[in-house]
Amino acid sequence: MAQLRFFLISDNIDTQIGMKLAGVRGVVVHTREEILPVLDRVVKDKTVGVLIVTEKIAEVIPDRIQELKLSQSLPLVTIIPDRHGTRRDRDFILQYVKSAIGVKVE
Repeated sequence: MAQLRFFLISDNIDTQIGMKLAGVRGVVVHTREEILPVLDRVVKDKTVGVLIVTEKIAEVIPDRIQELKLSQSLPLVTIIPDRHGTRRDRDFILQYVKSAIGVKVE
């Protein structure tokens, strides 16, 4: 079995350069029209095991991100903050747990 790789879809070059230093290939795109063809190509690439997406990109295509998370086994979709830090609420993990399993965690 071939080794699966990571791939990054970023909205800024700083994140791309940082990930490239860690050995992760990727692209910088900004609009939905630029993002979707790249996303489709990555999803079809059976050598990509983990798709890393910046929060800003995820905000541009939330429908596709949700669809991939629910329907695909690979690639695993991971959303990361960019160099400016997270755009999510401080308690987003607690909210995620509550929505996923219905339990409020204090």
